[in-house]
Amino acid sequence: MITPRIVQLAPAEGPDSGPGGATDSGTGDSGTGDGSRLYAAVEAPTGVVYRQRYGAGAERRGEVEGFLVPLFGDRAFRALRDLFEQDFAGAGTRDHPWTEQERAHLAALVGAVRYWAGDGTRERPHPLRLDEDRLGETDQAWVPVHTPDGPGTLLWCRAN
Repeated sequence: MITPRIVQLAPAEGPDSGPGGATDSGTGDSGTGDGSRLYAAVEAPTGVVYRQRYGAGAERRGEVEGFLVPLFGDRAFRALRDLFEQDFAGAGTRDHPWTEQERAHLAALVGAVRYWAGDGTRERPHPLRLDEDRLGETDQAWVPVHTPDGPGTLLWCRAN
């Protein structure tokens, strides 16, 4: 039997938090987040579960079993934060009826994030794709995506 290891992604605060607030409840080690970065939690049977508080004031909680991939896209990160913190006024998007324009904007922001993956001989960047079948799960700091390695969730540490 595999004992799951739980990794909580959270804003930097408190004595148990590491860089960016990430804490590993399996060992007390930290180091998965720096608070200003994007990650893809890719679904896989690893025994490692990533937990995330998300959704602005809604205080939603999500979990993904798999592996965490640091991503690059500073402009996309800022634009995603602006979308959820300014355009949606930090109110969260639970049960939000996404308009076609909002969905297209979110898909473009997600597509601007690069996920590096290799085929065994070389690595290259791939754009993430918004998982529109799971659009209803989308909220601040939690966006369902398709990665080259399978389904996942785009995450970042919330400011609040």
